[in-house]
Amino acid sequence: MVRMNFLGLRTTAGRFRFFAVLEALSWLGLLTGMAFKYLPEEGNEIGVKIFGPVHGGVFVLFLLVALLTAREYEWNWKTTVLALLSSIPPFFTVLFEVWAVRTGKIDQQGVSGTESPKTLAASS
Repeated sequence: MVRMNFLGLRTTAGRFRFFAVLEALSWLGLLTGMAFKYLPEEGNEIGVKIFGPVHGGVFVLFLLVALLTAREYEWNWKTTVLALLSSIPPFFTVLFEVWAVRTGKIDQQGVSGTESPKTLAASS
């Protein structure tokens, strides 16, 4: 039986998926913190103080992982720019990752934690 490793960090694609989901979750935390800061009359800033730096750090890590993934999978400049831009609107990193898998920009085997494209090419 093949074990599916949803967020496997052993492959480039798995790391990309991990940081895409993590970036989306940090967006969720930041947006929730902003809601508690601005929506009640007497807002509480603790959510923004916590999730602001967390989101900033995850944002930078996602950009680095996206560039490494682009190099590993030999993406053209349009795909690379699209991956980088996906980190700006909330939750678009996950949408980009799903699109990348569906269009073959990232292989499904790499995402499930089995092999990377260079490993697959070398074994053929």
